[in-house]
Amino acid sequence: MIKDIIIVVLVLITLMLITRLILIRRNLKEISRELNNTKNEDYNRQLKVTLSDKTVEKLAADMNQNLDYQKSLKMETEKSRRQLEQSISDIAHDLRTPLTVIKGNLQMLENEELSDKGREYLDISRRKADTLKGMVDEFFELSVLESDSKPVELCKLDLIGFLSEFIIENETLIREKNLSPKITFPERTIYVRASKEMLSRVFSNLITNILKYAKDDFELVVEQDDSENAQAVVKVSNHVDDPSTIDIEHIFDRTYRADKARSDGSAGLGLYIAKLLVEKQKGSMQAYINEDLLVFEVKLNV
Repeated sequence: MIKDIIIVVLVLITLMLITRLILIRRNLKEISRELNNTKNEDYNRQLKVTLSDKTVEKLAADMNQNLDYQKSLKMETEKSRRQLEQSISDIAHDLRTPLTVIKGNLQMLENEELSDKGREYLDISRRKADTLKGMVDEFFELSVLESDSKPVELCKLDLIGFLSEFIIENETLIREKNLSPKITFPERTIYVRASKEMLSRVFSNLITNILKYAKDDFELVVEQDDSENAQAVVKVSNHVDDPSTIDIEHIFDRTYRADKARSDGSAGLGLYIAKLLVEKQKGSMQAYINEDLLVFEVKLNV
């Protein structure tokens, strides 16, 4: 009799322990799910537990304390980022006016009678002023783009017509570099949802990169991805002497330069800005090496 009672008691205890274990596991899963939701909502919520267990409650309390810290850290980081962007914008704006004056004065000096040495110094000063202005303009453009959170107004754009016009407009620059473009367009017109102004800046930055580094020719190919999420694909590529010198994983980083010793009037922001502009149009941009080809691939929604 006593033995039966003991067995019943042990069974009840076991069932209670199993039930409590199941409840604790369920609560831990709920905490995990709530933690992910909290992360996705920028830490603007607290974890809650439904099980009366001091250990689980202590765990939730510690997590909530950590989430509060993460939230404050995120807010401080965002505040610092905005301050940095504003500082860059202010500095770039303040530098633009004196640079414009300097460039104007240098142009006026070109009409003056100068010695050969003076003319040489003038040419050097003009090139350096152009270099500095190019860098300032890039920083100013970047600060404007990153601080502008308004959605971009997209319109229906004839991609083939746009690219044909773009190549014609840049034909002189391409010929000056003795480059031979190889262009492959589909037979039918492809329309994309894009901003013509932003797209012009994207391909202007890409063509600038090609003019700096391409050796003999470059290729422009337009295709259409006919998958479920149809997109237009534009590939711009050129041969490179030594692909190993290109850090493809960081090519879109700010201030990235393939040739770090080169001073070309650029802050190295061109490709970063191009990618940012494509993403603002709800597209994507990537780069990869194919044998000795450096390929930039732009995808736009049709």
